Amino acid sequence: MTIEVKAISKERGDLKRFVKFGIDLYKGNDCYVPPLISDEIDTLDPIKNPAFDFCDAEYFMAYSDGKPVGRIAAIIHHRANEYSGKKEMRFGFVDFIDNREVSGALFKAAIDWGKSNGMESIVGPLGFSDMDQEGMLVEGFDELSTMATIYNYPYYSEHLEAMGFEKRADWVEYSLGVPDAIPEKHLRIAEIVKQKYGLRIEKYTSRKQAVEEIGRPLFELVNEAYANLFEFTRLSDRQINYYVDIYIRLLRLDFLTTIKDSQNRLIGFGVALPSLSRALQKAKGKLFPFGWWHLMRAMYFNKTDIVDLLLVAVRPEYQSKGVNALLFTDLIPCFQKYGYKYAESNPELELNQKVQSQWQYFEARQHKRRRAYGKKI
Repeated sequence: MTIEVKAISKERGDLKRFVKFGIDLYKGNDCYVPPLISDEIDTLDPIKNPAFDFCDAEYFMAYSDGKPVGRIAAIIHHRANEYSGKKEMRFGFVDFIDNREVSGALFKAAIDWGKSNGMESIVGPLGFSDMDQEGMLVEGFDELSTMATIYNYPYYSEHLEAMGFEKRADWVEYSLGVPDAIPEKHLRIAEIVKQKYGLRIEKYTSRKQAVEEIGRPLFELVNEAYANLFEFTRLSDRQINYYVDIYIRLLRLDFLTTIKDSQNRLIGFGVALPSLSRALQKAKGKLFPFGWWHLMRAMYFNKTDIVDLLLVAVRPEYQSKGVNALLFTDLIPCFQKYGYKYAESNPELELNQKVQSQWQYFEARQHKRRRAYGKKI
């Protein structure tokens, strides 16, 4: 087949075609969860996404006989490179048909662009920040994906390994049975933690108050808690404002648990959300005309038995001291109230024992694994 790879513009019409290719490739796949097209375009748009204050990107699409057969984003995260001392590019938003000429041509275009900008290595799939989806699925292809994760066909990793890419890091995911009662050990640990460190759980019923009081502190805490994780880069002030506006205003407040100390300082938090996977499949990437209704039903009318653990963070000096147990003494009754049977952990680094140890009191099934690949260029 004749393959042509083109750099596309960052006009919203071209970005929409770039996004839609990824959705169309998985049409009829029961495990794939499409993003909202408008949200994905905003992420890729240099005008909308504040990560472009310190990132450069080029987007490529592959065509055969005028038909799109692949896509890839090539990203240079200058702030990450300044921190690491590397000259490394990222790849992300990558999809392609099962043809090695196509995948090879896509990666060649991306790598050539990176090399022309002085890069010496490549890693991915990664996005512009850790709030973007990352990691190529290598196990769990028959499991329903989540709104926070990438789904891809099994042949993707085979193509990358044939091109000389090697494992840089793995993330694992767990399906957790929601217990009928709070584990006794959680209750004991939670009480000790409250007494020893003067901590308390605080909930919010006013979205305006939540935005004002913990909007920025929440993401500032993410900067501290995740600082040493793989390829993490601190969120800038503009990024924090951007994510506060996107996420805090959309959360169900009863699924947001915060922990504060006696000085009213945010020590930790847990954010969950009813699974929107099936709703997003029905929406097919669109809010209108009926996509919003599917999402609202899943969010507020209990049309799913799965809840997603989107984000859990604890201040570094309080990690491994039982704060997570305190979080779950609040979240578990909330899950029970709405009849959720399972919780999705979402990705956590396979070597992060601090995170994985918190699942020991749950009925946990490690059902997915995803990988970051890299190589010299």
